[in-house]
Amino acid sequence: MGVVGLGHFVPPRIVTNQELESTLDTTDEWIRSRTGIHERRMAESDVCASDLAVEASLLALADAGVSPEQLGLIIVGTMTPDTMLPSTACLVQHRLGATNAGAFDLNVACSGFAYSMAVGCQFVRTGAFDYVLVVGADTMTRVMNWKDRGTCVLFGDGAGAVVLGPAGEGQGVLSIHLGADGSGGDSLCVPAGGGRTPGGTPGVPKSEFCLQMHGKEVFKFAVSVIGEAAAAAVSKAGLTPDDVDLFIPHQANVRIIDAAARRLGVPMERVFVNVDRFGNTSCGSIPLALSEAREQGRVKEGDLIVLVGFGGGLSWGAVAMRWGKKEALCPA
Repeated sequence: MGVVGLGHFVPPRIVTNQELESTLDTTDEWIRSRTGIHERRMAESDVCASDLAVEASLLALADAGVSPEQLGLIIVGTMTPDTMLPSTACLVQHRLGATNAGAFDLNVACSGFAYSMAVGCQFVRTGAFDYVLVVGADTMTRVMNWKDRGTCVLFGDGAGAVVLGPAGEGQGVLSIHLGADGSGGDSLCVPAGGGRTPGGTPGVPKSEFCLQMHGKEVFKFAVSVIGEAAAAAVSKAGLTPDDVDLFIPHQANVRIIDAAARRLGVPMERVFVNVDRFGNTSCGSIPLALSEAREQGRVKEGDLIVLVGFGGGLSWGAVAMRWGKKEALCPA
């Protein structure tokens, strides 16, 4: 069981650091030196997570040679759903015409794709479904406080999708490692908008409905947990970091990625980075990077690939897989 199809989609609008200079007390040099980000994508006001998810999903299904009707389940990892109800996954299911599929959302912030993939794998592994569509999609620019230069410069909008299905002998997902530490929940959060402080609560400032982050705490957490989670997944697969052909971490910050790679013992030439062009796309980050890596020829048959996510919760997840896929099953 493994990835049999890939696709990604980002909005066409590019927001450069220079554009942000005109509205924020920041500079291109400040952003690049601290994050490695040069630009990010921003969805138009009428485009939501489901719209990005559908585009990425169509590409992944076409790549897999799988029809929407063959899907048994759709899981959408997102922290910026179109609406509280119905789920974004149900909207995607309807628009794809996946009439035989169940659908649900999974919210573990930026770890959402790793968790969603871990869940989807179990349905394929047990034989419950032949194919499961797993999507990571977020419109993070909708939950930004555009007066807070420490957070709003980091994020962008985007989506990636994978189709999980049969893999060849010795290929596919080899191991999964998940973790969480709720004691750090306040380090990265959106305080208002849920049941505790619903919209319309008197006296709640708009900034409480935006993402808030304690940067130094999150940086320290991320550098430590990425390497540890990746090492755990590799060890569970009976391998070592020397065996890793491509390391694809959550694209949050190039300094975090560099420090985590050194901690894991994987040289940067075996690490995929696209945060410079897309910023932090939250749940879309890992599948977008995996899809781009394959597109650029960085993913080859038999490669050991390690995916690692971290985010609010605090949470983390890693997947080790041997790249390769079988031909799609014929529709029943």
